[in-house]
Amino acid sequence: MNCRLRTLGLASIVAVIVALGGEPADRHEAELAKMIIRVREKFPGVKQLSTTNLAGWLADPSRSQPQLLDVRTPHEFAVSHLPGARLASPGAKTEDVLAKLSRQRPVVVYCSAGYRSSQMAQRLQRAGFTNVMNLEGSIFAWANEDRPLEKDGQPAIQVHPYDKRYGRMLKPGRRAP
Repeated sequence: MNCRLRTLGLASIVAVIVALGGEPADRHEAELAKMIIRVREKFPGVKQLSTTNLAGWLADPSRSQPQLLDVRTPHEFAVSHLPGARLASPGAKTEDVLAKLSRQRPVVVYCSAGYRSSQMAQRLQRAGFTNVMNLEGSIFAWANEDRPLEKDGQPAIQVHPYDKRYGRMLKPGRRAP
């Protein structure tokens, strides 16, 4: 079991702990874990990719790099995003999103915590994309793990909190005002 737990991302481990009735160390972990469980239940047909696996993929030049699709508002994206990500507003027409993507490369979608991006992943699957996955815990999990973010091409550390309730899923130092 320990070997298996090491292959899971932090967000996945926290979600399992909460699902089994345990308590994560910090409130932001517990709030994010609840959202991860909700997303898994609501979108069982959407493949989830851990932050650990995405980080390893991005660091491996021998692998074809994924297309990163940020499914948040332009205002959220302007605060910070994953390096190299493209913006696709949550309400964008599917045709407009498809025009930004290559069907030959994998697509990783993310939003704040995973709900809007799972909706987009589902839309892309219905449009014929077969290699699309949601970043589990999305940008909140990524930021909470101190992974790289950017704003206007420069390193960033804070993330738009979406709203007050969702902002509780971010470490305090990661929450933009």
